[in-house]
Amino acid sequence: MSHRFLSAEEAARYLHLGRVEFERLVRDGQIPSELRGGRRVFRLVDIDAWASRRILEAEPRDLAQMNRPAAPAPGPAAETVRLADLVQPELIAPMLGAKTRASVLREMVALVDRAGWVCDARALLETLEAREALCPTAVPGGVAFLHPRSPQPDLFVASLLALGRTVQPIHFGAPDGQPTDLFFLLGCCEEALHLRLLARLCLMAQKTDLLEQLRAAPAEPEALLRVLLNAEATALAAVFRTG
Repeated sequence: MSHRFLSAEEAARYLHLGRVEFERLVRDGQIPSELRGGRRVFRLVDIDAWASRRILEAEPRDLAQMNRPAAPAPGPAAETVRLADLVQPELIAPMLGAKTRASVLREMVALVDRAGWVCDARALLETLEAREALCPTAVPGGVAFLHPRSPQPDLFVASLLALGRTVQPIHFGAPDGQPTDLFFLLGCCEEALHLRLLARLCLMAQKTDLLEQLRAAPAEPEALLRVLLNAEATALAAVFRTG
């Protein structure tokens, strides 16, 4: 996967960017690329890392734009991505006992492995560790969005979203230096879904009271699931109302 290259057209489609904006970002040197045989190509692992960081650092207005319907393209459109299709009670752990970054990753992998949603738990743990070493996925607000170093569809039985809430916050590398207690794990079998889902969750975290409600919810998977689905409905209603 790390050696897979995309053409400009494929890269723009993967990033959900229009041609003009994509070409501008390439000219400005923001989107990583390489020249091979006189052609500019884009290594999937590099542009995925760039896009993930861009989403994690995005302002609410940009996140709203990312969650609006795009022009028809292969893969799931923004309006068809629904958390109800990805998260189940067995993928939610309301009381994780982890106290370190390493133990959070282990416990989140164990959660999806016990539920039967992962094909290779060891490989998943390794790619999550590699992603955190490259750049932490924790953001201000006490939440982290764990995901593989690059899209690896073969790791999962089906696309999933898992959630863990630690008993006590731990330092996970958030840019504001504050500890983290809410951990989402994104596992996508469709490459096009990965960035869509990340943008959806970041929008919910910024534009609703999702994080506060998750912390206040009873220690029951079903309760946290209801909070998630309600926050998604609120966020999407605002996006489409202003779109």
